[in-house]
Amino acid sequence: MKRLVLACGLSACMAIGHTASNTFNTQSSQFTVPEIGAGVGLIDQQKERMIGEKVYRQVQKQLPVVQNPWMEDQLFSVFSHILSQTQLQQPIGLIVVNDPQINAFAVPGGLFALNMGLLNSARNMDEVAGVMAHEIAHVTQRHYSRSQEAFKGQGLLALAGILVGALVASQADGDAGAAVMMGSQAALMDQQLSYSRNQEREADRIGMQYMYASGYNPQSMADFFEVMHRSTSRLSFLPDFWFTHPLTTERMSEARLRANQMPKVKPKLIDQNFEIIRWYSKVLSRQTTEQQLKILAGQNSFAGQLALTAYYLQQGDEDNAQQALDQAKKYNQIHPLLVLFQTDIYLGKNQLEPALRSVRSAASIMPENRALNYKYAEVLIRMKQTDQAKMIVQRFLNANSRDLSAWRLMLSATNAEPASEIKTINVLRYRAEMEYWTGNEEAAIKSLLHAQRVSKKNQSLSASISQRLKQMQQERKYKI
Repeated sequence: MKRLVLACGLSACMAIGHTASNTFNTQSSQFTVPEIGAGVGLIDQQKERMIGEKVYRQVQKQLPVVQNPWMEDQLFSVFSHILSQTQLQQPIGLIVVNDPQINAFAVPGGLFALNMGLLNSARNMDEVAGVMAHEIAHVTQRHYSRSQEAFKGQGLLALAGILVGALVASQADGDAGAAVMMGSQAALMDQQLSYSRNQEREADRIGMQYMYASGYNPQSMADFFEVMHRSTSRLSFLPDFWFTHPLTTERMSEARLRANQMPKVKPKLIDQNFEIIRWYSKVLSRQTTEQQLKILAGQNSFAGQLALTAYYLQQGDEDNAQQALDQAKKYNQIHPLLVLFQTDIYLGKNQLEPALRSVRSAASIMPENRALNYKYAEVLIRMKQTDQAKMIVQRFLNANSRDLSAWRLMLSATNAEPASEIKTINVLRYRAEMEYWTGNEEAAIKSLLHAQRVSKKNQSLSASISQRLKQMQQERKYKI
């Protein structure tokens, strides 16, 4: 039996299917997904989650991950909508990588990642949803773990290390990429990284069903295959084994045929929210110019005006940012990015009271909006109102302990507090969490050991630190 690659980048997802079995019932909106969860034990699920979190930390350490709560949450809301069609438990999360290549990957346990190049190249959110659905299907069908004999012991972790190595190599030159292939890892890859055509077909088929059930146009998966086909040369940095089954006209035709068998979904002529995401992504990834944005903004494009504002903020030019933002406000008064950008302009000018007025109301009205509340917390920290800021951030940490943006704010708030023994302990604790979730596990453990020594007089706090320290030390034993 052919063994499976740990993670499926889009480049690896280009396997040909010779015959596309179709379980979609064209007479109704019902579809069937193979039930494979019954045989998955708790230990297997825990192992997959541990692997996903390990890769999460390594990717945070070695790749240019975007830390932008608004962008993260916009994309994760689409992911969550598709995930609602599955039996997958709470995923580890979504990572946005600042890389111009068209790529995405998924890891056991429910870790998903998208490159900004994918957002920059897609023409609508349905195309992005098609990619997401394909990746979700690989995870829900456990394509990475179903060949149990191939993944005994540390096998999956070894493959996790190869995944991270290949992703890092994609950021470097050819020599660096070749170095990743050397030695025993290269031999392991040669034996284990052949993708199953049947599994690729299954991910295509089930992924398309997921996206249709979520309300997205299945034709868009076939459409984006064509975009990928035109851009294949841009993925040439990856080793040849990623291209065992390149995307061909045959696979594109199968995707189109499958989409045609589904009930029609009326395409959106204009998706303003996606245009905002795409142009903001281009700014964050520095894949656009001031001139391009000025032309777009001059065409009364709200997305263009917001992107131009973001561009000037990125340059530290608050005056031009304000002019662009004022133009955007003529067309929309309520979009969260208007509030975020206005607050950033005030903060850039050290105008704290106007910054507070700008964001406080919106954050209070939308307490579930992470981006607005984190910006509110940032303003509060600047104004030395640290207790309130930490209360706001802690709500989100309770839901997701891997939230790096939240840990940064907690550390920033604690640093702004008056000197005390508790401050010293909390600085060490929050620094440890930041170090840990950015892959610096050894530094995180050292910080917690220091916090443990300082907290000996505080029995409750010391016990909490000791418990977290034990957990970190145990998880660090799993080497990639």
